[in-house]
Amino acid sequence: MGQTMNSTILLALGLVLVLEGLGPMLYPKAWRKMIQAMTQLPDATLRRFGGGLVVAGCVIYYMLRSHMGS
Repeated sequence: MGQTMNSTILLALGLVLVLEGLGPMLYPKAWRKMIQAMTQLPDATLRRFGGGLVVAGCVIYYMLRSHMGS
């Protein structure tokens, strides 16, 4: 079970890196503009956005784990 979990975590990390790299690779100017705009957002907005991403990730993880029967 430990080996499967390690493989799953590494697979997920690899997917995150691919998805995170697509923006700056394909649209560097738009990506830079978006990052600069995000620096102007209030902390509360960034926290809500980050919290929403964490919740979405947990829901997806739970759904996949439930569907896979583990």
